[in-house]
Amino acid sequence: MISLTDTQRIGAGLMGFGVFFLLFGVLLYFDRVLLAFGNILFVSGLPFITGLQNTFRFFFQRQKMKGSSFFLAGILLVLLRWPVVGMLCESYGSYLLFKSTVPLVSEILSKVPVLGLIFTFPGLSTVASILP
Repeated sequence: MISLTDTQRIGAGLMGFGVFFLLFGVLLYFDRVLLAFGNILFVSGLPFITGLQNTFRFFFQRQKMKGSSFFLAGILLVLLRWPVVGMLCESYGSYLLFKSTVPLVSEILSKVPVLGLIFTFPGLSTVASILP
């Protein structure tokens, strides 16, 4: 079992609520208030989990500047009342930031008993291997 410090638990809670509000905002036809609140909670939870210096180092690496700029521009667009365009920018930025972890996540999910059956479908396994 993974032991978390109190600050990491706070960060996990902030990020969990952030994801909840983001999903709820998308379900309610891109409600800008819920999306903005979810973005603020999610981004404020990251430094609690990984530390301020590691978060800064992750977002401002030279090879991740394009993804970071799209992600942060998307958050800014949501805050400036352009929720659909902002979420598209955020999604593209998230893909650019985390595309190196897609093979690892797909391999882990393929070993989960119920989800492993889904990853045996020919189309999905091909897409998962091509993505990064």
